[in-house]
Amino acid sequence: MAREFSTVGVVGLGTMGAGIVEVFARNGIDVVAVEISEPALERGRATLTGSTDRAVAKGKLAAAERDALHERVHFAVGLDALHSVDLVIEAVPEHLDLKQRIFAELDRVCRPEAILATNTSSLSVTEISVATTRPNQVIGIHFFNPAPVMKLVEVVRTVVTSPEVVADVEALCARLGKVDVTINDRAGFIANALLFGYLNHAVGMFESHYATREDIDAAMKLGCGLPMGPLALMDLIGLDTAYEILDTMYRRGGRDRRHAPVPLLKQMVTAGLLGRKSGRGFYTYERPGSPVVVPDEATPPTTDGALADGARAIAKVGVVGSGTMATGIIEVFAKAGYEVVSVTRGAEKSAKVCEAVKTSLNKGVVRGKLSEADRDAALGRISWSATLDHLADVDLVVEAVVEELSVKKALFASLDEICKPGVVLATTTSSLPVIDVAMATQRPADVVGLHFFNPAPVMPLVEVVRTIRTSPEATATARAVCAALGKTGVVCGDRSGFIVNALLFPYLNDAVKMLEASYSTADDIDHAMKLGCGYPMGPFELLDVVGLDVSLAIQRELYLELREPGFAPAPLLEHLVTAGYLGRKTRRGFRDHSHR
Repeated sequence: MAREFSTVGVVGLGTMGAGIVEVFARNGIDVVAVEISEPALERGRATLTGSTDRAVAKGKLAAAERDALHERVHFAVGLDALHSVDLVIEAVPEHLDLKQRIFAELDRVCRPEAILATNTSSLSVTEISVATTRPNQVIGIHFFNPAPVMKLVEVVRTVVTSPEVVADVEALCARLGKVDVTINDRAGFIANALLFGYLNHAVGMFESHYATREDIDAAMKLGCGLPMGPLALMDLIGLDTAYEILDTMYRRGGRDRRHAPVPLLKQMVTAGLLGRKSGRGFYTYERPGSPVVVPDEATPPTTDGALADGARAIAKVGVVGSGTMATGIIEVFAKAGYEVVSVTRGAEKSAKVCEAVKTSLNKGVVRGKLSEADRDAALGRISWSATLDHLADVDLVVEAVVEELSVKKALFASLDEICKPGVVLATTTSSLPVIDVAMATQRPADVVGLHFFNPAPVMPLVEVVRTIRTSPEATATARAVCAALGKTGVVCGDRSGFIVNALLFPYLNDAVKMLEASYSTADDIDHAMKLGCGYPMGPFELLDVVGLDVSLAIQRELYLELREPGFAPAPLLEHLVTAGYLGRKTRRGFRDHSHR
């Protein structure tokens, strides 16, 4: 039976430490809150008071409950105040030597049976534990910020942590209303190991001027449903904290280059650009600590659909293709007021596309998202054709045919002959080099990528892909068209994966490698990313939805182009695909979907 903790100690009352104090006190546990000095103690007291007062103001905590909570907390200077607690959690800055000194002192002060825990997010719990004479009673209890809100706790056991200690802490997490995932002592644990490789990759993308900070952040929020973009999240975490975590994971985690801090990150930390807490990081803030972003000299001009930056006027659009993506794109343009020419191979396919567009528009009417008049007007703007010759007078052509380079190149060579000068030719490819398609024409300056996300009528993001030959006017035209469609157009270079896939799939691949190493279960990894990082889906849930074969193909393309060892597809992913475990479409992937 798990032991009962009646009194706990918390060492360090910064944002995280004060939050941990609140979590315990909210759940009826007496807390001894310790700091190094009276001023630091008062700052911690003020942080706790501010948090609980806000909870009362928002109706999430009764005033009487707040008062009872504060009565359970005893504030003290110095570790000697922890002599009789059942459990201590250390939440001081991420410096190994500091934590080891504290644990050596806690070992002297605390009762022999007391459990000593660290809230470290990246350091070795094992290295901390050996500073004591009781390493079997040392464990990691990693809360996520803000601790009173976030449901996840990573319970980190070392090779010598007693099983009884692990069981006691797991039971304690349940008492606190938290979801725990229990893991071995590895750099970054689960959430940070997966999160910071992705964040570091995004910084590298920004450093190389591949895309702007705004476009990188918008792409991941709108394309993946993430609560924050990676660069805004780095500012929230603190660039100094992010650097320390990455550097620690790189040194402790086998020197994986995915975790080698991008040089720009160290430069910004050295320059004092630490993110929100300093008032400036990747973005500039109203004042230190403020979440309000203000314009600075790096903020680019916005495009609202007007004819800015040399954008060309677009009135008539041709869409080539007969699949789901082509159908969705036709609908999007027609609803936005453009005259649309749909071109397919043969009358039969044309009739199928026409029926699919009508069905989708009718669903919009039934759901109250579209009036019957708007539906009829949209249908009236569409003409149907089985020959490319009807594209002779359009202003923009969007190709949405099969993802085969030879097919696309042949199509663009034909469009080059048929379309009038100045027409923007766009490919919706999600994986092929846009420059290869562009060079099939005599007008590569007019060729751009327009990567819509499926389903096109619903998804708000379009990746605008410029090649080294794409003219600024063609790029501006593509972005202005996206705005006119009510979409957010994000501009990036012509590189495998563009923005979203280039950041998303290495993260998914890292999760597979983590599972392959038997470090944790698929369920716990999914829980960690959903509850600890606010992701809408865990990596294995998402892999099963996307398809393991699709994921493997994209990861192979990224690896072949970038030749980065950390991007090599996980062998487990390759084996599952070879065995026919492709995800939901085969009812078996990382999970069994046969019952669904």
